[in-house]
Amino acid sequence: MVVGVLGLGYVGLPLAVAFAEAGAEVIAVDTDPAKVRAIRAGASYIEDVSSLRLAAVAGQLTATTSYSPLNHAEAVILCVPTPLSVNREPDLGPLRSAVTQLGQVVSPGQLIVLESTTYPGTTRDLLVPELTRISGLRVPEDLNVAFSPERIDPGRTDYTLANTPKVIGGLTSACGARARALYATVCAETVEVSSPEAAELTKLLENIFRSVNIAMVNELAILAERMGIDIWEVIDAAATKPYGFMPFSPGPGMGGHCLPVDPFYLTWRAREFHMSTEFIELAGKINQQMPTHCVERIELALNDQSKPIRGSAITVLGVAYKGGVADVRESPAIRIIESLAQRGARLRYHDPYVASLAELSLTSVPLPEALAGADAVVLITAHPGIDHLAIARDAALFVDLRGVTRGVDAPNIVRL
Repeated sequence: MVVGVLGLGYVGLPLAVAFAEAGAEVIAVDTDPAKVRAIRAGASYIEDVSSLRLAAVAGQLTATTSYSPLNHAEAVILCVPTPLSVNREPDLGPLRSAVTQLGQVVSPGQLIVLESTTYPGTTRDLLVPELTRISGLRVPEDLNVAFSPERIDPGRTDYTLANTPKVIGGLTSACGARARALYATVCAETVEVSSPEAAELTKLLENIFRSVNIAMVNELAILAERMGIDIWEVIDAAATKPYGFMPFSPGPGMGGHCLPVDPFYLTWRAREFHMSTEFIELAGKINQQMPTHCVERIELALNDQSKPIRGSAITVLGVAYKGGVADVRESPAIRIIESLAQRGARLRYHDPYVASLAELSLTSVPLPEALAGADAVVLITAHPGIDHLAIARDAALFVDLRGVTRGVDAPNIVRL
């Protein structure tokens, strides 16, 4: 079997390696020459794929910036970005560009699967018409089409591509059956739904569920702070209930490629159906405001020590959107650092996974250097392998936005 994977980021590269390990010949395509060079050199840039694994499938996986080799694939899987515009609306530019170029090289009999998270109707109303228009091939007579949402949680080892059920929605039952056969080679379980729209909405539901619950606990954290109650103690106590409750943690805001983005795809689409998804939009608004609240929390904590933000040496621990990964997409740390800089803080950061933040002209400094002389240490992302409790004990002021110090009562520790 020859499988094409288009887009070699956190979703596409693990998928390409998995198919190669299963014995398929994989054509891996990305428009970024640096990624292609890294793959050819056997140097992985994704935490979920070790360089050892990548090098082991060198004979099965061909990386290229050209779409032409996809003409020979039996199946092509699209894993391209679907970000938001500056106005927080869906930006399908990367997907449209990929479909346009793919349409020029597809051949009859191929299976085309979209994995990129998007709003319901994208596969049927955008992907299919564009492929048909450009290639002259008919769907489903000449091409099979399906949508199968990615379920990648970067850095996670208990649930991976292999043991996470794969949802599939084919344009027809034949398309769905063919997609299930494809993914059965790398996934232990497949779950077929009735249509691409159902599969597209499934992905959005999964992430909106988390977004709404995180927003609720973020709002409660702000209220609990004003009431003088430790929200972390409350969450831990509520989590002892064996039924009817699922714990979520407050934080400085949501990051990554899904949670901060997916709700806006659905709310945008809902307006076409004369509906305002107010509950979902409110959750998004609350989560978007958390970096601002965290800056205010830092400001108040410094004020209690008779120090202003302007001129204070502030060290940020962790700038990735979650622990154990190097991904800074939509990371709340970026907004927090920008706000602190605008207020005149002298900033340093330490992150063993993120060497530099080019957009902020900052580079990670070694931990001892980062902590030396800091007026405040702000924990934004708790990476493994760092003794945050020890840092908190020694810091002049430790602002904990992740709850790692829960249960510790000390005058120099301030929790979200």
